[in-house]
Amino acid sequence: MKNFTKLDQPTGRFIYLDEKEYLFFGGTSYLGLATDNAYAELFIEGVQRYGINNGTSRNNNVQQAIFDQAEEYAAKRFGFEAALLLSSGYLATQFVVKTLSKEGELLYAPATHPSLWLDMNPGISGDFSSWAVRTVDYINRSKTNSFVIVSNSLDNMKPERYDFSVFDTIAANKQVTLVLDDSHGIAVLHENGISLADRGFLRDNIELIVVASLAKGLATDAGLILAGQQRIEQFKKSNFYTGASPSSPASLYAFVNGEQIYRQQFEKLQRNIGYFGSLSNGHLNTTANFPVFSSADSGLYARLMAAGIVVSSFPYPLPTDPLLNRIVVNAHHTLEDLERISHAIDIS
Repeated sequence: MKNFTKLDQPTGRFIYLDEKEYLFFGGTSYLGLATDNAYAELFIEGVQRYGINNGTSRNNNVQQAIFDQAEEYAAKRFGFEAALLLSSGYLATQFVVKTLSKEGELLYAPATHPSLWLDMNPGISGDFSSWAVRTVDYINRSKTNSFVIVSNSLDNMKPERYDFSVFDTIAANKQVTLVLDDSHGIAVLHENGISLADRGFLRDNIELIVVASLAKGLATDAGLILAGQQRIEQFKKSNFYTGASPSSPASLYAFVNGEQIYRQQFEKLQRNIGYFGSLSNGHLNTTANFPVFSSADSGLYARLMAAGIVVSSFPYPLPTDPLLNRIVVNAHHTLEDLERISHAIDIS
């Protein structure tokens, strides 16, 4: 098997190995911003303005304006009262979970990302829908009144979008904080929005906090926390926030000033998702508006490699399980690219 683990190049539309060109349908750069020339120019402009990095903490008496600007911008862009930016998605999720673990009983959904684990794997198995019904029943019957529910916003592997509407039946006397990791869905499923389009289940007793790595769809090396103003003010007093160096100011400059480029890429991505979905004709697992298509066909990876196409392929969810092939469409793929992989998969 070819070894693609020591590349000295961007992982964009194409990757090259042993003097051969491969069409790449993998990774998490769904919007293609990580290899977009116009977006790279914005990043370079940010480097020229702010320098390569900023190694001071956020409570230093000398501050660059871009950090506050980016937090205000992110809150408005994604529809929250306030936002907080840290250097990585992992730091943001660990910060939130460790802080909230003192406020109520932690309840984990199945397949939560390891960055959300408080200590070790919570070991929750089963499908999300059944778990959600059981969890609501457990909360309503419990003598405890305060809970922290931790979940991904979607399963980016199968893929599957989660339905949280059952939380509408949580008793009004129960205080629940819902922490959603939206790293794979933010600004990808919905233009300038989080994955959770319908927040109708939220009540006065249910607080929503969204955490996300912006390094995926939005090509920004930063961790984002979205919440109410009072909660963000609480987080700002923590040494997680004040003691850690912030993310690259140049990266945040591109994030704040690249929205027009993002919108163009979003339109291209959704066009590509729709076209490839029509070609796949139900032969691949997918979910609406999301650029991941999966297959358990054990021979698919070899067929695609023979056609000069690389996708992600690994046992899932357990090392002993059959291979799951994860085909990722991104905004830089052309219609001809989509037709080429469709022909190689033999689904057209």
